[in-house]
Amino acid sequence: MSKITLSKLYEMKKSGEKIVMITAYDALFAKIFDDEVDMVLVGDSLNMSFGGHSETLGASVEQMIYHARAVRRGLKRAYMVVDMPFCSCATPELALQNCAKVYESTGCDAVKIEGGAHMADTVALLNRNGIAVMSHIGLKPQFSRFMGGYKVSGRGEEGAREVLSDARTLTEAGAVLLLVEGTIRSVANQVALGTDVPVIGIGAGAGIDGQVLVWSDMCGFFTEFRPKFVKRYLDGAELVKGAVREYAREVKEGGFPIEEFEYKQ
Repeated sequence: MSKITLSKLYEMKKSGEKIVMITAYDALFAKIFDDEVDMVLVGDSLNMSFGGHSETLGASVEQMIYHARAVRRGLKRAYMVVDMPFCSCATPELALQNCAKVYESTGCDAVKIEGGAHMADTVALLNRNGIAVMSHIGLKPQFSRFMGGYKVSGRGEEGAREVLSDARTLTEAGAVLLLVEGTIRSVANQVALGTDVPVIGIGAGAGIDGQVLVWSDMCGFFTEFRPKFVKRYLDGAELVKGAVREYAREVKEGGFPIEEFEYKQ
């Protein structure tokens, strides 16, 4: 199958074909996912899922580059987006420096930046320099400590206006994709209907252009907690535990390795 491009994503939105996105952090799983999804996000969620932290804050630009390079080696088809970590885009100038580094060294198709309308100048600067931006609006995990937790966005008239204003301002500034997280379904629907830009949701209902989930959440490997919007398609942790338990039992009892797995003269 041919490489998914930005033009293809826009065609999918126009035709009403849903866009499928999933996270990946290494070449092994990127290769597994590549034929099944349209987009792959190298998310700063790795700080929680695989780093053992309680929040996404703390991931560095260097970490994101390391994981993105690995993912790139596993992908042939999917459109690849890389998260820009906390405060790496605090000013337009810093954003250009860090995003250019990520863009050049990873081979990604776009970078993702959390933030509302106040990031418009940054998005515009990156756009002028040929760097594709997915803007992340609604619930923004990098702002969770500042906001006092993970709070659903778009509630009430003021909340809805803020999300819609963010979407409009950022797309006008040049964002080529939008990610809407943790947002009231009716508001997310208005975002998708109000723009030609493909809108991907996570915890934003079924009425938008596509969906993204963290792979370790939807496959049941991350078990610390499960957000309301996550459906588990696999009990991965238990399946792996069972396999390791069987391996350990066979080693202890002398059942592995047997002749089939040994070299002979």
